[in-house]
Parts: sequence; structure tokens; C-alpha cells
Amino acid sequence: MQYAPVTWLTFSGMGQDARAPFYGMPAPNTMRDPMDLQESWLTLGRDRGPLSFSTGRRMLNYGETRVIAASQWSNTSRTFDFGRMRYNSGHMTLDGLMASPVIVLPNSFNTPELGNRMWGTYDVFSNVWRGASVDTYALRHSQNVIGGWTSKGTLGTNTFGTRFYGPLPERFAYSLEAIGQNGHLGVPDQRAWAWFSSISRPVDIAEHTLTLSGDYKGASGSRFGSDHSATYDQLSSANHDKFGHEDLFGWRNLKTFKSQATLNLTRSCAWNAIYSDENLYSATDALYNSSGSKISISTSGKAGTHVGQELDSFMTYKAGPHTFYAGFGHFFKGGFVEATTPGINPRYFYVAQEYVIR
Repeated sequence: MQYAPVTWLTFSGMGQDARAPFYGMPAPNTMRDPMDLQESWLTLGRDRGPLSFSTGRRMLNYGETRVIAASQWSNTSRTFDFGRMRYNSGHMTLDGLMASPVIVLPNSFNTPELGNRMWGTYDVFSNVWRGASVDTYALRHSQNVIGGWTSKGTLGTNTFGTRFYGPLPERFAYSLEAIGQNGHLGVPDQRAWAWFSSISRPVDIAEHTLTLSGDYKGASGSRFGSDHSATYDQLSSANHDKFGHEDLFGWRNLKTFKSQATLNLTRSCAWNAIYSDENLYSATDALYNSSGSKISISTSGKAGTHVGQELDSFMTYKAGPHTFYAGFGHFFKGGFVEATTPGINPRYFYVAQEYVIR
């Protein structure tokens, strides 16, 4: 529900009940969150006006979901307690913000938890030259025991990033991003980095459009015995589709090549295929899951760096207020997974349906 009594004031609220059926009890907070307050925020000023201030609880997305974002493919989607001041002037949007991910409590009200917080600025300069746009950001991520930190010391990383994106001749489009980090990850000093690059182009086939894209991205990892940490802190990113459709991995100590083909069969029906290949950046650092937690590690480095490959295919079909989805994916284990885990090749199949009331 949203209510705007005047043009410069907006109230918004949303409830969410998310329960994975037949899971049983007790269920983790990724599978169960009975009716709770998903969003509740107010805005002074207009979002597209020259100056606005927002505060409350809200799903946020920055940097194509690689920086701060609400997860798109989970039973209990992420939301943030936040405060934001925005200045908007033509082709420039400047955001000063503080955001804290809300911890889902399966059997009680999701209360604010400011022990894990990110604050700083994220600025967008659109269409600055020949269609090119630039994002720049500087964010501090702090986390202590109250916020869920369990290692020695506290977490305090500074992230500085820049992204360039826009069109190229011959219907190509590109995106380039570079990120550097310092601060501390627990007791050790932090010196880490990450990058992203992509290119895409639509191709006309008969009366259909096939969009081809490829990207290569990486995030640094630590070397065993080093006097500092180089494991990239992925902040509060949403990694769905970034490392394959199964959402197995996170943006830490990983190099990924991914390609995607999207064929629009009709205006209502599209088919997608995704191939990805994963390799560790450092053989002596861990493989991390999509939330940033450790899956497995080989401190000797003898397990190699090849994590594996993934192949996914899915379709979407729209019919009036209905949207239908179906997909299949399979992960082919590499040498590292074979040596450090039971070596299972995960696979999945899903169907879904969405209905929008207008």
C-alpha cells in the first residue's frame, strides 16, 4: 500500500509471508518468514525531484545488484533498514545513504540490526558523452559481533568503485567496472579488488531477435601465509544469475566467464541459455557461496583452481496478467570441487507462475 497525501510526501508499506511448503520444523530463515513487515518507508520530496529524503525499511538495488541489492531468487527476499538523501539534477543523481540488511527471524518480528551496516555515496552520471554513463561509489562496510561477525576483531572495509556502460556502434553495448578495497577484514588489513566486463549485441534471425552476451568478472582471494587479507568483501550483493542460474557461488576469490543467449520466439515467449565456467583466483583461499560463506578450502593449494562449469536453460511465457516460468540447470564439477567436497553435481528443475492484479 502506498499513500501520497501531497506531492512532496509519500508513505509506503508492504507485508510478506514466505514459507517453503512441506519443509518441516524447525526451518532456517532462508525457508520461513511468516507474515512480517517487508517494507515501511516514507519519502520527503519526490524521487525524481531535485532533492528528497527517504528512511525506513525498503528493498534497495545499486550497481546492477553487484553492490547492494535485494536477492531476487530466494524464499525470503532481503530488505534493508536505511536512510537516504538524494540530489537529482538532469543527468546526475547523487545518493548519500546508510543501509543495514534486515536479519530474518523465522518465528518473530524482524527487528532492525545496525551492527552490520554500509554507508557512503553512490552517484550516477547518465548519458555524459555519446550515450555513455558513469557510476561512482565510495562505501564503508562495518560489522561487529552484534551484526553477526564471529571472527576476531571487527570488519571495516572501504570500497571504491567506478562503472562505465553504454552503447557502441553496430548495436553493441558494453559495461566495465573496477573496484578497490582497503580497511580490515577482522584483524588483518584488507587489500582486495574486483572487476567486471561485459558486451552484448542483438541479432535478427528471420522475424525473431537473438540477444547474445558475454561477461568476464573476478574477485581477489587471499594467499595462504600472507600478512594481509585479499578476500574481496562482496558487501550485500544479490548474485542471482551472476555465476549461473543455480546461485551456487558468491563474488569472492572467483574468476567467472559467462555467456547467455536470449531468443524472443514471440512477443510473449522467450528462451534463454546460460553457460558459465568458474575458477578460483587463489588456490589457497576458499570457494564461497552466494551469501559469502565458505563452502570448502584447500590451504595447500593442491586441489587446483577449477571449480566447474554450469549449463542452464529456461523459458518465460506471458499471457495477460499471468507469467509462466520453467527451467533446468546442471553443474559439472571441476577438480577443486571433486577434491574438497563429496563431489556432487547439483542439478535443478523448476516451474513457477506469477499473477498480477491490476
